[in-house]
Order: sequence, then structure tokens, then C-alpha cells
Amino acid sequence: MKELVIVSGKGGTGKTSISAALAYLAPRKVLVDCDVDAANFHLISGAVVSKTHSFTAGFEPVVDEKVCTQCGTCSELCRFKAIDNGVITAPLNCEGCGVCALNCPKRAINMKEKEAGQWYVSKTRFGKLIHAELGLAIENSGKLVSKVRQEAKQLAETKKLPLVIIDGPPGIGCPAIAAMSGASLALAVVEPSLSGLHDLQRLWELTRHFQLPLAVCINKATINTTNTHTIIAWCNKNEIPIVGKIPYNDVFRTALQKGKTVMEISENEVQEKILELWYNLSKLLNIAPTASIIDRLFDKVNSIKK
Repeated sequence: MKELVIVSGKGGTGKTSISAALAYLAPRKVLVDCDVDAANFHLISGAVVSKTHSFTAGFEPVVDEKVCTQCGTCSELCRFKAIDNGVITAPLNCEGCGVCALNCPKRAINMKEKEAGQWYVSKTRFGKLIHAELGLAIENSGKLVSKVRQEAKQLAETKKLPLVIIDGPPGIGCPAIAAMSGASLALAVVEPSLSGLHDLQRLWELTRHFQLPLAVCINKATINTTNTHTIIAWCNKNEIPIVGKIPYNDVFRTALQKGKTVMEISENEVQEKILELWYNLSKLLNIAPTASIIDRLFDKVNSIKK
């Protein structure tokens, strides 16, 4: 089983649109949305939730009002001002450190696991999707990313599916590390800008640290050809394969408005480039692309020769 994780240095590069297009093309797979802080893959894939599970992370204090004498010890010790004389007055300020429970002279405060969000198993028109929603003001998103990814791997193994496609979170923080570490291949979706090159360099350093193979897809490649060539030159210098160059096209916006992928919109120039992208990724992952994709690419090559 192979894991392909699609990442980006920031939001808005087209990562989820590319992920959805690849989900449309890949034959047998499990899908994962690891952007738990702002999950949206379910919107484009027509997901219908079939199972809902609670996610717990961290701790929160519970006060036994019958035992509490309102002595004020907890108020004095809580540096976040979340509790006042045994009353949780600002729950969003609580860090779950447990200092109030540890020092309560009457043992009136206990720490319990906090419900930090939910994760779901959904049916989509592309196959099963594992996704999640982090609770308000919860900081354990890396742990939730690991959870949904683990569940997707178990589902793929049970169903004997050869591929897991992960729509990863943007950036290089804890959620991105949880989504990428141990994967088979990371695909960085970048824009042709100087900041895009900088983001790519940071992703490259991260994947090198975890010894994870990296490939690059330049999205909106025609919007600034100078920067596109700069990114290509940098990738060639560092022996990073460029597996796709997607032209700028308004079809992405049209597809999103219709809740579809660009592969489900009427014939457009982007489709052939996405086909080439999937074909190149298939070779890197050692997964056979579908016969229809090979036929379409073969026909394109013949038409160019003529």
C-alpha cells in the first residue's frame, strides 16, 4: 500500500482541487482530508457521512460543587485566569495543565479528557473518505491528523486497496509533519511566485529531514512564466522531479462552484495536464494507471506527431 500526500506551503495554491482531481482518476484508493483545522475536501467530493466518532485530546477540570469550599487556591494558581473560586469562568483560556486539581486542598477538582472534535467516515463518488473537524480553540490538530490517517490506512489494508490519497494541511507545522512522516511520496503544489519558491524550499527541507521523496506540481504555471522557470531551475538543481505544470484556467473556479472536480467539467486544457500529472505520479508510486488514461495520453502524442 502506498500513501500519496499532497501538500503546500500555504493555503490557496489549489492543493485540494488537485487532490480531488487525482481522487477522480485513481482507481482503487482511500481518501483522507488531513487539513482538520479547515477541512473542505468533503464539499467537493459530495461526501455523505456514514459514521461519526468523537476525538478526545488534552484535559479539562471538573469541579465537584458539593466538595468545593471556594477557598480561592485555584484562582491564585491559575495563571490563565480560567477558574475563579472553583467556578470555570473562562473555559477557552484553560490549558488543561492540572495545577488547580493538584493543589486543591479538598480534592474537589478532577481532570478529565476533553472532547476535542469529531472524525468521520464518509461515502463519496470517488470512494471512502476519512475526514475530521477540530473543536473550537483546540490545539491538538497534529494528534487528530495522525488519527484520521491511521484509520485510513487500516481501511485500505482491510479492503486491500493499493493507495491512500491524503489532502494534507498547508505549511510545515505539526499537522503537516503528522500528515507527511512515513508516507510514500509527497506532492508539493506550488504557485509561480517568489514566496511560492520559498515555501517549496521549506517543504523540501522538511521532507529531507524525514527522508520522504518529494515531487512538484506547479499550479497556475502560465500566470508568471519567469517565476515558473525559476522554480523549474531550482528543482532541476536539487534533483526534484516536476511531475506536472498546470496552466492558469478559470475552470477551477467553475468546478468549485458546481461542487465538482476539473475532470468532471467539459473538455478543457487543464484535464490533459492533470492526466499527465497522475500518469507521472503513478510511475513514481509504482502503481499502474488506468488503461483509459494511457490511451488518452497515447492519442495526444500521436496527434502532436501528425
